[in-house]
Amino acid sequence: MKEKFVFSRFSVLGAVFCVIALLSACKGSDTKPEEGKPVVEAKKETGIRSGYACCNLHYSGDWISDSNLAQLPFIAAGTPIKVLRIDGYRAYVEVDGKPMRLGHDYGRAEETTEQWVNKLVVLDDPKVKMAKYSPAVRNAIAKGQLMKGMTKEQVIISVGHPQTNENQRLDGPYWRYWWSSFGPYYVYWTKGSVSKIDGHSETVVYMTYKGK
Repeated sequence: MKEKFVFSRFSVLGAVFCVIALLSACKGSDTKPEEGKPVVEAKKETGIRSGYACCNLHYSGDWISDSNLAQLPFIAAGTPIKVLRIDGYRAYVEVDGKPMRLGHDYGRAEETTEQWVNKLVVLDDPKVKMAKYSPAVRNAIAKGQLMKGMTKEQVIISVGHPQTNENQRLDGPYWRYWWSSFGPYYVYWTKGSVSKIDGHSETVVYMTYKGK
């Protein structure tokens, strides 16, 4: 009987020591780094595409829509953009390091969100092309405006891609754009160059570059 008691007592002591050892191990596994060792930062999301704004992209808050309304402020063509992820009709991006969203609101039936995003975020910096344009064209683009004689490439850089749901054929006689949700304007083409800018008189005045 005495021997049984001794055995039980040692068993209890052993269990106590095991608990102490486990608690020590937990403390040793604390995430706090040891003194003198560098802190390892969490890995940042690398994204699925890095490039540049194809064109002047108009925005409201953190939202960039494929309507690209001309009355809104814009992000300049050539600004660095990183596409982090695409979720449905939305893309989450960093524009020059600032988080923003791209909204594929209107042209969903004509192209996928990924196709649209790839048009907006191009791999080659458009500023390289712009450097070869005339000073007048460069100044017009810097203001987000248009002028007669501009090519289709130059128009896209200045005012963006036209909505694909309204301009399914880019070889047509004109492209329809929007100044506001209720104010369209039209860019007419003759042999691949702008021949006329049409719409409400105030919109045409604002969208037409008058300098040289």
